[in-house]
Amino acid sequence: MKVLLYSGSQHLIERSGVGRAIYHQKEALSQNQVEYTTDIDDDWDIAHINTIFPGSFLLSRKAHRMGKKVVYHGHSTEEDFRNSFVGSNLVAPLFKKWLTLCYRQGDVIVAPTPYAKKLIDNYNTGRPVVSVSNGIDLSFYQRDEEAGRAFREKYGFTAEDKVVLSVGLPIDRKGIMDFIELAKRLPRYQFIWFGDLDVPMIPPHIKEALKTELPNLHFPGYICKEELRDAYSGSDVFLFLTKEETEGIVLLEALAMKCPVLVRDIPIYEDWLADGRQVHKAQDLEGFAAKLTGILEGALRQELPKVLAAGYEVARERSIESVGWQLAREYRHLMEPVPVAMPLGQAKRRFGRREVALLRQAVTSFLNG
Repeated sequence: MKVLLYSGSQHLIERSGVGRAIYHQKEALSQNQVEYTTDIDDDWDIAHINTIFPGSFLLSRKAHRMGKKVVYHGHSTEEDFRNSFVGSNLVAPLFKKWLTLCYRQGDVIVAPTPYAKKLIDNYNTGRPVVSVSNGIDLSFYQRDEEAGRAFREKYGFTAEDKVVLSVGLPIDRKGIMDFIELAKRLPRYQFIWFGDLDVPMIPPHIKEALKTELPNLHFPGYICKEELRDAYSGSDVFLFLTKEETEGIVLLEALAMKCPVLVRDIPIYEDWLADGRQVHKAQDLEGFAAKLTGILEGALRQELPKVLAAGYEVARERSIESVGWQLAREYRHLMEPVPVAMPLGQAKRRFGRREVALLRQAVTSFLNG
């Protein structure tokens, strides 16, 4: 059994969570002795497709014509597409139709969490949906106090500074406006956000907000994973203000690095992250400000050792090795007969060239978030 790990237009998603998930898949399959290729012209039995570009859809159709099996990875949903960039809410219903069309090409759909599985189940694809985490490379994400000190020195933070870290594209859905407001309300703490700032379709009000000048607010832009690992080691808390996710790889990274985590209390984290147990949660600015103060210099500090240990266990359960075992299990199941995917003619009737072009532009901006 040989698996084709396919993304298509890899350069467009290199910095995204999808790009990182594909790297994790390679490592996961290698650790579980599952043979894979990234060469579409190679000989393979299963196409594991990670993106929703038109080329990915066409590959799924080609795979079925060749008698091959298809795994479609459900990294994206309409829900986390909204509030992402200029026009995303307007395009969202069309995006959902395209997602449904793509996911119907899979013999099985892999969703990163039970929450994402539930959303995709409601799309009525007619395909089985299973939950498998994107995973975390525990061998890479290990806390290094010396690297943490180097991070602080690079960005001008002292040993006494309390550093609040966040990561992601600076958009409404990720909570960038709340991040800036918290920096205003808590001037005694240093707030630093890593993420690509040069994205054309970021809304104008966000671009204007990013110009906010505060001595404790920092937007250095995108950094590589090695630098980000140093940032986790050198920060006092990871603040994840996202309003919608399918999982959140950066959250798993912070948990693996044993960095205290404060997240927005949203449905995706209800079943596997409890407030005060593996992470801390809040729902509004007042709650976030109170929890940050408690974690950094208040009563919540007393519970940190226990919370950090429980948070690390969450990451350990989602190790790359475990993910590889689960994917291998799904691949083996695919050797059994499954329903036929939607006919290509029906797909053509649903989407013309104009719709495909619009979706391609939207998807590119979304995936890079």
